[in-house]
This record gives sequence, structure tokens and C-alpha cells, in this order.
Amino acid sequence: MIWKIVFILFYFHTILCLNEVRWCTISDPENKKCNDMKAAFGQAKITPMLSCVNGKSGMDCARMIMNNEADAVTLNGELIYQAGSQYNLKPVAGEVYDQGMGTSYYAVAVVRKNSSYTINNLKGAKSCHTGFQRTAGWNVPIGYLIDSGRIAVVACNIQKAVSSFFSQSCVPGSTQADLCQLCIGDANGTNVCDLNGRYSDYSGAFRCLVEGQGDVAFIKHSTVAENSDGKNTDSWAREVISSDYQLLCRDGSHADISEWRQCNLARVPAHAVMTRTNTDGSLIYKMLQDGQQKYNIHSSGFRMFDSSAYNSNNLLFRDMTTELRATGNQTYQAWLGDDYLQAMKGINCDPDKLPKSLRWCTLSTPEIWKCADMARVFKDKNLDPSLQCVSADSPEACMELIRQKEVDAVTLDGGDVYKAGKTYGLVPAAGESYPETNLSSSYYAVALVRRDPLNAFTIHDLKGKKSCHTGYERTAGWNVPIGALIKLGSIRPDECNTAKAVANFFSGSCVPGANQKNFPPELCKLCKGDSKGQNKCEKDTREQYFGYSGAFRCLAEKAGDVAFVKHATVFELTDGQSTESWAKNLKSSDFQLLCPNGARAEVSQYPDCNWAQVPAHAVMVHPDTNIHAVYGLLANAQEYYGNDNSSQFKMFDSSSYNANDLIFKDSTYKIVPVQEKKTYSQWLGSGYLESLEGMQCSSSAAKLRVNITFLLISALLLITFSV
Repeated sequence: MIWKIVFILFYFHTILCLNEVRWCTISDPENKKCNDMKAAFGQAKITPMLSCVNGKSGMDCARMIMNNEADAVTLNGELIYQAGSQYNLKPVAGEVYDQGMGTSYYAVAVVRKNSSYTINNLKGAKSCHTGFQRTAGWNVPIGYLIDSGRIAVVACNIQKAVSSFFSQSCVPGSTQADLCQLCIGDANGTNVCDLNGRYSDYSGAFRCLVEGQGDVAFIKHSTVAENSDGKNTDSWAREVISSDYQLLCRDGSHADISEWRQCNLARVPAHAVMTRTNTDGSLIYKMLQDGQQKYNIHSSGFRMFDSSAYNSNNLLFRDMTTELRATGNQTYQAWLGDDYLQAMKGINCDPDKLPKSLRWCTLSTPEIWKCADMARVFKDKNLDPSLQCVSADSPEACMELIRQKEVDAVTLDGGDVYKAGKTYGLVPAAGESYPETNLSSSYYAVALVRRDPLNAFTIHDLKGKKSCHTGYERTAGWNVPIGALIKLGSIRPDECNTAKAVANFFSGSCVPGANQKNFPPELCKLCKGDSKGQNKCEKDTREQYFGYSGAFRCLAEKAGDVAFVKHATVFELTDGQSTESWAKNLKSSDFQLLCPNGARAEVSQYPDCNWAQVPAHAVMVHPDTNIHAVYGLLANAQEYYGNDNSSQFKMFDSSSYNANDLIFKDSTYKIVPVQEKKTYSQWLGSGYLESLEGMQCSSSAAKLRVNITFLLISALLLITFSV
């Protein structure tokens, strides 16, 4: 107990009693300026007192601060991200610049007016950059393109990925020759990829665009205005007119150069003074505030925001700083802003932190066969990380293995994505995209029936019918239709027993995965099992009525009256599209859809006759997993094996294994990035999430009733015994 009290006292002493601020410097000139600032502050009796300690770099200073060997350092945006994420530091004061922008500027992508390029079709364009690892010219645009999935990176080799994405580039300072093809070096044509070349920095990158070398320039928002309309008298800029150029917006549109506040890649935060989270930042800011009031640009002696006396630039603070402004209680994430933060996550790739192999969770024998073949062909193409295959008994078992970091990835449908995110804390790393619609990463859940003029029942006549489902708690096959029927009042669960209510509503069903203890046997009544009649109602391909094709087969073979599937299922398995013996003679015109409004519709009318628009399947991983590495592997792999004409291996075809939808759905057109949908709730979308949560029976109410009953019984017993 005593040691706890001592720890608490020490903790609050650290927060409340900061008698000295140890400023971390990273060079001799900076240390000299720091000691001069210490003397000036001391002369002015500014508190807390200032002292200076030496660090090797900005990140070394961040480490020293975390270890309580220093208290403060000024860092740029990239280092703020690293110091915050790795060392849990926070900003206490931000620099303000005389740009009319306060504590930030904007990174933008500029093209010539009427250019056909947008942010969505830059692949193959020629690009101009301020410099390798520069903020507006590299970190923000490349980080954004990686984070949004436009550039796929393998094994953290970002320069190689960029050189493959753009046809030619000028990235001054790059270590890869392919990224210097557009550079022209100095006035003598030498030092082609040098950071001091004619196409380097903001004006140089814009010049690269102006002179027709590049198609897009990544610069800051003020660059065009500073180098056009007569403001720059250099020969290359004299005739430049700002209205001849436009900005590329994140939504795919163009905008005038003056609209950079609304059309940009990210707001780049100003440099900020960083300290530990358990340090009272207001004391550090008070010291700086008192200092800048006395030692500003008008001071005749020491000047905080001027490094000329030390024959250097930007010591302690940037020389263009006009004042330091308190950040309040902002976290480093809030200071950086969402757009910049996401760009940093895209560009921040450490090869040493990548998994040496990606362990994929499989759910059946055919699936592990396909996974093994996939691992082999990936290795043939030297795709990284390598693939390993792990077998599990259920999606939930995969989720638990991923949570424990014993497995890395599994592909799940919407219902399981919900469970994986909500219960196991997993996140989406990539998603499937389907060619049947323009929705890219979503599809429709529909109720499919046979065309029968003599028995054209509707949604209102479903009670007593026989139903075919893709699987228990599967999205299109269970969650959406049962949720809709509950919402309509057709199915009314008693005491949260949805399974029992469904069994009472339909006269018989096949719900693979409903072969659970205390579940009504009627839910497995129509199931067929494997070719030997065994493994009936299993939630995998051993059950012939499992999944989309299985539920449709259940309907086609007249075991059921209605099949709850996705809209594309009927097109994939009729009109000669399937070679399966049970499906090869089926016609799509023999089937219809049941609409929620009580009508019937043709199968082609699914956009207007569906039960919900649902998200595509997603590859789910542990939140510590680098999602860009996972997507990068799959995106590069599908270049070789994503086409159904591939002779070696087909990622999106399971027919060779006498099964369907192994690892990925067979209807998948390509693997797509999650972009901004980086959580399970963002991937599922608010509309679908609401319908899914509507399926979650009010167990809390049931528990409340149980608790009230228990309390009443307890009260009665107490009264009885007291009497």
C-alpha cells in the first residue's frame, strides 16, 4: 500500500511541480542558442527555469523525454506522429506562421487546366515532387495514395511501388534512379537527382509541371500563387498564369487554385513543442509565452525566432514563426488532424515490424487445399509476406486466434465482420469487389423464389413456407431477412429466442450452422449434408446447401420455397454459367424476387426489390497488423492470379476444388482497399449496422426481468424468515 502512495505522490509531483524545463537540442548551434535562451529567460526571471540537454535527433529527444531525461523539444508533423505513436508524447504549443494560415499549411496536387487526370486515375501519370521524404511533396501525397489503396506497397518498398505507379517522376533526393527520370539537375545539367536541383523544393516541383515534364506536381497551397501572375521574375515563371492550373480534390473533382482550403490532400500541421502526457504542459507554455513576449522579433538582444546569429536556420523554432500558441489539451492525433494522420499511417512502414509470413485462417478441407496452392504460387512470384495456412473449426475460432495473434487474417461476411469487430476487436484490411453492380464493395440481399403463376405468394405469405438460408448468422441468408421479418412483426421472438421463433414461422428450413444445442431441429430439417448424407447442417461446404450456391440449390431442387441469398447468385448459377449438374439446365427467368413492399419482381430488378444493401466480405486482421502490407500482398497477387483466365491459379474461382467461395467469394472481381472504412462499423455502414443491431434481441431487458424476479423472490424470502 505504501509503495502505491509513493508512486501517486511522485506522479503528481511530476505533473504539478515542474521546477525546470530541460530542452532537448540536436546540434551544437542549437545547443548554443538554447543556452542563450536559458540566460535570457533567467535574466528576465521567467519560470520554470530552463536548462539544455543534448540529443542525437528529434526522435532521440522524444525517447529521452519519454524516459524523463528531457522535458521538451520542437518537432515537425512527421516526427510528432512518431513521437506520439511510439513514445506517447503530446503537443503543448504550436508555431504560428505569417501565412494567413495560423498553425498549418495545405499539401495539394496541381495539374494543368483541363487535364484529364484526377486523383483517381493518376496511375501512369508523370509526377513532380519537392523532394524525397519532404512533407508536401512526398509524405502527404504518397502516404495518402497508399492509405487510400491507390498505391499498393509490398514489403515496405515504397519507392519501388511509387516508380511502378507513376510512369516517370522527379523525386529529388531519391535513392532509386527510376524516380529521377524527369529531373534536370543543376544549371550545368549535373547532380540530376540532387536536392538542390532546378526541379527541387516547392517552386522546382511546380516548374517541372510548367515546363511540361510532369502531369502533376505535389506542392503546398501557396506555391502556384507565389510563382505566377508576375510574382516570380525567373525566366521559366514570367509567363505563368495561375488560372491555367487547377487542384485535384480527394473526391475526384478539380478546383481552382484559390480553393485550396476545400480541395487539398491534407492540412499539414505546424511544428509543435512536445512533452510527456503526465507533464503539465501549461507550465511549459507559460515559460514560452513569457519568453516570446520579451524576446520576439523586435527584441534588440536575444530573439527566439531568429537563428541568424548562429549562422544557421530554424534552431529550436522555425525562423518564420511569429508566435507560439497553446494547444490546450489536444492529443497528437488531434493536432495532426485526420487527413494528415492517415497519410502518415500510409507512409510509415517499418520492414522490421512486418510479419515474416501472413497466417491465413481456413474453414474447411477444400479451403486449406486452395490456400496451400495460393501460398505456393505467391512464393513463385516472390510476393511478400509469404502465406501460411491455418485450419480452424469456425469463423469464431479464427477470430479468437487472430485476437491472440496466433493467426493473421480471415475473410468474413458482414455478419461475421460485425462479430469480429464488436466482440474480438478486429479491423478490416481489404475487401472484395463484385462486377455485377457499380457498388464496388457492396451487394444486395434478396429473397429468391421460383416463378409459379399458380402460387405467386408474397412476403406476407411466408409463414408456413420452407426456407433456405446461406448459414446461421450469415448476412444475406439470416441477419438481413430475419431482421426484416422481425421488424415487420411477422416473426416475434419470445425471450430473445430468435431461433425458436424462426422455426415456428417456417414449416421447415435449412440453416447451416443451426445444428447447435438447444436449437430447434426444424432449422436443419431441409439440409442435405454431403454426398453420403453425412455432416448435415454443418456451416461449411460439407453441407451441400451451405452458402449462396447451396441456398439457391435448396430452392432449385424444390427442397425449399424461398432462398435468402445475394442478388448475383441467380445469375452466377443459371443460363449456362455453372457446370454443376444440378444447375446447368436452370434459367434465370424461372425465378423471381420477393420485394419488401409485398410485390414480386424480375431477378434483374434487384436494385429496387431487395431487403438491404449490404457490405462486401472483408479480410479481417488484428488492429496491430499493418493493413497496407496485407492489401499490398493481395493487390499485387491479383495482378497475376485475379483473372479467371489464369492457368496456374485463380484467386476467385473454387471450381477446381469441387466447392464454392473458398477464401474469397467466386464472384469477386478484385480485392479493394478499405480506404476510409478502417473499422468494422465504418465498413458495414450505418444503415446496415442499424439493421444488424436490430437483430440483437433485447437480452438486457430479459436479464432485467430475471434480476427483478430474483430480487422479488429474495425480498419475499427475507420477509418470510424475518416473520
